[in-house]
Amino acid sequence: MTISIPRGTQDILPGEVEKWQLIEKKARELCERFQYKEIRTPIFEHTELFTRSVGDTTDIVQKEMYTFLDRGKRSLTLRPEGTAAVVRSFVEQKMFGQANQPVKLYYMGPMFRYERPQAGRFRQFVQFGVEALGSADPAVDAEVIVLAYSLYQSLGLKKLKLIINSLGDKESRSAHRQALIEHFRPRIDEFCGDCQGRLEKNPMRILDCKKDRDHELMKSAPSILDYLNDESRAYFEKVQKYLTDLQIPFEVDSNLVRGLDYYNHTAFEIMSDAEGFGAITTLCGGGRYNGLVEEIGGPETPGIGFALSIERFIAALHAENIDLPLHEGLDVYLVALGEDAKDYSVGLLHQLRMEGFSAERDYLDRKIKAQFKAADRMNARAVAILGEDELKENKINVKTLATGDQVEYPLDQFIDKFKEAFGK
Repeated sequence: MTISIPRGTQDILPGEVEKWQLIEKKARELCERFQYKEIRTPIFEHTELFTRSVGDTTDIVQKEMYTFLDRGKRSLTLRPEGTAAVVRSFVEQKMFGQANQPVKLYYMGPMFRYERPQAGRFRQFVQFGVEALGSADPAVDAEVIVLAYSLYQSLGLKKLKLIINSLGDKESRSAHRQALIEHFRPRIDEFCGDCQGRLEKNPMRILDCKKDRDHELMKSAPSILDYLNDESRAYFEKVQKYLTDLQIPFEVDSNLVRGLDYYNHTAFEIMSDAEGFGAITTLCGGGRYNGLVEEIGGPETPGIGFALSIERFIAALHAENIDLPLHEGLDVYLVALGEDAKDYSVGLLHQLRMEGFSAERDYLDRKIKAQFKAADRMNARAVAILGEDELKENKINVKTLATGDQVEYPLDQFIDKFKEAFGK
């Protein structure tokens, strides 16, 4: 019986996983510079967390969650996104009482959504995201956007497009909500069932519908920007000013809604403009969610964050034909000939590794020619050759494969001499 991988998942093999590791390393380095600290939350949470925070009118909650009952008949859900769990931890662990505010966190890990697999989209996917909780300063909005934008730039992406919008505060959204209901209600029967169900519950979500995106009422729908009150408008203008000051190019799109119910004020997406990237161009999305902490049982606390897919990051790199600066290859391959030399090479190999070198030796009892071929395949910088005679005479030969140069070192000084010649 052959057991295959579940649909919508993938194996990330050596040769490819190094790209993931580099992106993750860059993300961690940026977060350290921006003073965001890592948080790790469970892969599954109580289902109520997502229905309350993400919103029961969203596609995620209605169609895409992996939900199950445990043995205690409790409803649990594999996390479909990261923000809700981070905010739950913020409330439960009383991080709002910490001296250093705002609390700036980042996470990285697998998320799960039952959706149709397609290029760059999987049912298990990896998200990197940040959350800044405790400040309503528009400068934090700009900081969060710049962090995401800088990560893409740090690995060479150039064909990026930043789209921003304001969803306004409660007062602005309420006025816009009523305008949307009045706009869509007379012809709502021309829209899909999901949109019909959203009309009264969350009409703004209609603007995010993929099925009816070309309907004429979509193009003439009232813009949230026309309903922003003075406070919301001033806030949005500050965000735009900071992005301009930081020389981050952006476009304002009043139809940008985002797919989750908890957003207000700033919303943004970073897209790929690379030719051939695909129909779904969004790389990253986020926004402000003042009110979410209270929804999960915490005190009134403003927040903002974003999440990006590592899979789509890699797809964008491929679309722009960017070769990542991966560290590939081996520092040294030990060729040992004869039983005593093979035995001695075990300890020598360990010493090299403990000194920081990537090192390998033969484990298949191959001839010297086959061992050299193995060193070539592993892209070794050098080969260290130890035979029975060399062992008796306390010496070892080191050949630099790129030049063919070969030198002889005293065996008891080999590690120090190798460090002098090859660094570390």
